[in-house]
Amino acid sequence: MAQRNLFTRMANAASRFAGSPVSFVLALLVVLAWLASGPLFKFSDTWQLVINTGTTIVTFLMVFLIQNSQNRDSRALQIKLDELIRATRGAHNKLLDLEELEESELKAFQDRYEALAKRARECDSQEEEDIGSPEVDEPRRSTQSK
Repeated sequence: MAQRNLFTRMANAASRFAGSPVSFVLALLVVLAWLASGPLFKFSDTWQLVINTGTTIVTFLMVFLIQNSQNRDSRALQIKLDELIRATRGAHNKLLDLEELEESELKAFQDRYEALAKRARECDSQEEEDIGSPEVDEPRRSTQSK
């Protein structure tokens, strides 16, 4: 596998650390130390500003770290799903890049699949139209009489 760039390596390491129990314990200790120092600083505005500034900075940086991690995970998941669609006989390859479509195009696909699900829910328990791979665009007609 190709060597990852410095940012990716740092973001992965920071993400793993931020989600670890050690990270939580360290954050808890910082807050407890801040609380314990309150009487020493007479609970002044500066004392309050220290924790407010620190938590704001950490939160600001974590937003970008979380977004980076989520973007990587989403891309990897999309690639895996695309491979499953590509490798499955009878699957619709036009579904491979749905995440790149405009909202109206995505809504049209969603409507088709919702209609398919509705038809499956409406079939009698005797019928087997709710299993298999029926076509998405055209309703599957039952050959059995009721």
